[in-house]
Amino acid sequence: MGLATAMAASTAQAADFSDPDWPCIQRKVPHLSIGQMWAGPVIDDALQKSWRDNDEIHRLASVLSLRRTPLEKTDEMIANFAERDDIGKDKADRLTTLFAGIFTLIDKERTEIIAGIARYAHKQDELADRIDTRRDTLQELSEATEPDYDRIEELQDQITWDSRIFKDRAQSLTYVCETPVILEKRAFTLARSIQQRLP
Repeated sequence: MGLATAMAASTAQAADFSDPDWPCIQRKVPHLSIGQMWAGPVIDDALQKSWRDNDEIHRLASVLSLRRTPLEKTDEMIANFAERDDIGKDKADRLTTLFAGIFTLIDKERTEIIAGIARYAHKQDELADRIDTRRDTLQELSEATEPDYDRIEELQDQITWDSRIFKDRAQSLTYVCETPVILEKRAFTLARSIQQRLP
């Protein structure tokens, strides 16, 4: 069994059958659903765009949506924003607008990562095909009446190097595949934190 065939077989057992190009164990969900994580006031298409018009909310949403911002810190930041004296009667609107921004940013990043995973998987397929082709060539050269030992050694080195790259990329892909799920959980956690502070 060639490397490309072996990889296809292993991913087929784990991946989402609705997309044969999806290499991850996790089911492919191209976009998040705001209704599945937000139980507050309605967030329509207009609100998902207008949050950018408020500089303060734009800045806060940008920081809260970042994966490098610890979730322990985000709850405190949301509380400080919600408990300010100047929010007053606009509290529900501003908190809803804040989540609209967070959701839009997280969903955008997540969609870009999913597209990147697909590109990454295609490169792995191409590398696997190249390794298989070189192995076939190596076998032909080895069985020749007068083997070209220099070429054989060159191919062996190329196969070793490409196989190492393939393995490293496969390990990295395992981590990258978890990122869309991490982002989804982040959006849900932030939604819950904000909803707890709605009037």
